[in-house]
Amino acid sequence: MKNKSALATVFLVVVIDLLGFGIVLPLLPFYAQEFSASAVTIGLLYSVYSFMQLIFSPIWGSWSDRVGRRPIMLMSTFGAVIAYIIFGFAGSLSILFLSRIVAGTMGGNISTAQAYIADITDSENRARGMGLIGAAFGIGFVIGPATATGLIHPAFHEFIASFGFPDFAAWMEANRFALPGFFAAFLSFCSFLMVLFKLPETVDKSAPKEKEDTYRRPSVFSPRFWQLLKEQKGSSARGFLIPLIIGFFLLSFGESSLYSAFPLFAESQLNMSAEDVGIQFFYIGIIAVIVQGFLIKPLTNIFAEEKIFLVGNILMVIGLGLIPLAHNMLTLALFLCLMALGKSLNTPTITSLISQEASENNYGAVMGASQGLSGLGRMIGPTWGGALFAAYFGLPFVATAVIVGATIWIAVGLISKDNSR
Repeated sequence: MKNKSALATVFLVVVIDLLGFGIVLPLLPFYAQEFSASAVTIGLLYSVYSFMQLIFSPIWGSWSDRVGRRPIMLMSTFGAVIAYIIFGFAGSLSILFLSRIVAGTMGGNISTAQAYIADITDSENRARGMGLIGAAFGIGFVIGPATATGLIHPAFHEFIASFGFPDFAAWMEANRFALPGFFAAFLSFCSFLMVLFKLPETVDKSAPKEKEDTYRRPSVFSPRFWQLLKEQKGSSARGFLIPLIIGFFLLSFGESSLYSAFPLFAESQLNMSAEDVGIQFFYIGIIAVIVQGFLIKPLTNIFAEEKIFLVGNILMVIGLGLIPLAHNMLTLALFLCLMALGKSLNTPTITSLISQEASENNYGAVMGASQGLSGLGRMIGPTWGGALFAAYFGLPFVATAVIVGATIWIAVGLISKDNSR
């Protein structure tokens, strides 16, 4: 694998940035409820972030092919700082929405990091490299929610008061979601500094760019844009890029439907608090770290990526469908962990498979397109989950499992295409 130091650096950059994401994510439904938000409004709060990613991720990705990975990652991480500061100061639902709009607009960090990894890895090691991004998400889901739980817990406020800061502790109690937002901003600023001082550039800006004019203003709603994706000639000659990107959309849709429906289900059916929900995210993160950080490499040495992708999709669908049957925190954790195991297997493999379908000069554009469609899934998923939950508590999980089941057929089609070559 090329340039292990750069790979380690980009991993740390994404980890630190995603810690902030993990802090904010489980708090959003409870923060919004302080402003009397409905289940559908909470879903929209998640969806607006993803809608902005749908628009801007392809743009950031294609720009990173031209101006370099570092400038885009610098803008993205600094944009996250601003978004989290707005989150901390939010005194109304509209300001909370504004914080998510800014975060989604500037959210080009993941697609650019994936393109960066594609730059410095070969096809044999790419799944492991992409797995590091998944592991970074896992760490964010492990430490982030745990940190959020600690920062809003009354025991922490009492601990601060015991050091002679009763006024600050009282402020924390009265504004219990502000400190997590400010701490997330601090973490993203640390990520910004790491990119600025430690991350080398991988794009040769003097090299000629393939189809530069066509990708100048990419739009996932443009037929020409999809035609360009179809024409990609990467290290794989399967021509399966569009089905894979659709699969990425479906997987993101399935995962994000939990963002709004799961906390509401946990609160209404199992009497769980914000702290309890954070613990469940902690379990999910542990699995992602173990699988994507340590197991993906040996698994891809033994099994084809396409088969790992298929198994991951099957496990994710089963886990999603079982969630409404949870009758306590333990069974809920088991079903969530099954879903998380599947997601931890299919995410690094599908991103690796997508990158192999892209031509070398368009890694950023293709990864940005995949993240944009992933953003569309994350835009629809939370609103879908919130709306179906309002109808019946088990509906968002079962209906989503049925839809995500289409990824099983995509994986089967990919394996069949490989066998027929």
